[in-house]
Amino acid sequence: MKRFGFEKAQRLVQRADFDRAFNQGRVASNESLVIHAVLNVCERTRLGISVSKRVGNSPTRNRWKRLIRESFRLQQHELPVGLDLVVRPRKGADADFHLIYDSLAKLVPKLARQLRR
Repeated sequence: MKRFGFEKAQRLVQRADFDRAFNQGRVASNESLVIHAVLNVCERTRLGISVSKRVGNSPTRNRWKRLIRESFRLQQHELPVGLDLVVRPRKGADADFHLIYDSLAKLVPKLARQLRR
């Protein structure tokens, strides 16, 4: 049975992990999201979310975070394993769940292929 929780082990929390994804990872983007990815040594894909104040006020930023987290949670078993992802919204993009869900589904496998070459 697949578990659809979002445990602490699936989160990027250390500043060093975020820096590694930003500095050493690959980047893929579309009209709504920018995703930085780097390989990790875990057997799972971990998610970090970065939403700056340029995106909007705190309710808007929190909505983005909730939607990104939920999109990841629902499709975590379909995504490639062994990646650290840092996801951030594009400035001016709409916080639409279906756009975010589709963006993750398309961009993460693309990044995984680039990293494993």
